[in-house]
Amino acid sequence: MAYSEFRLDTALERLDLQLARDRDLFAQTPDVLPSPTLRSQLDELSGYALDLRTEKGRSELLIMPILMDLWRQTNHQVAVLSGPEFTVDPARGLGGFCDYLVAQGPDPLLLRAPVLAVVEAKREDIPGGYGQCIAEMVAARIFNEREGTPRAVLHGTVTTGDQWRFLRLEGSTVWVDQSLYYLDRIEKILGCLMEIVSSV
Repeated sequence: MAYSEFRLDTALERLDLQLARDRDLFAQTPDVLPSPTLRSQLDELSGYALDLRTEKGRSELLIMPILMDLWRQTNHQVAVLSGPEFTVDPARGLGGFCDYLVAQGPDPLLLRAPVLAVVEAKREDIPGGYGQCIAEMVAARIFNEREGTPRAVLHGTVTTGDQWRFLRLEGSTVWVDQSLYYLDRIEKILGCLMEIVSSV
């Protein structure tokens, strides 16, 4: 089993988790302004990316530029890994490739302390990506524990590029944020991302 094969129900059952949805995870999170580079890219390319209506187009023209702005705004203190192989526990199905992982440390060649799993929604179906995202967050928790960098809280997001839904793994509970953030609130999306990477 690979990450992409997990559905929400199978992820909760196989990984012994419970789901909670009654919390606005980032209600108090301040906005973060996009860099002039990102603002220019979004102004020029977002309409084009949405017209493409393909996951690859949205990934390259929307998701990656936003994640690279996170890298830029943290002074290059996080690593953004695109398409990494991340096999942690094959017996539990926690293996295969991730769409993106954001990890602590500036070196993209060395995976250290992943804190955020980013899943591209297939067919623009955000809830359809929850299972994969949860499995990747659990794998990140196991990886961090093995490496001596345990994290009490792990995050994930499922995104179409223009819509972002955040998840939080804490103990045996997976919280799905009440709020769905759209690209026209890029300041809030960046605020959520910055809080995630700054809280470890």
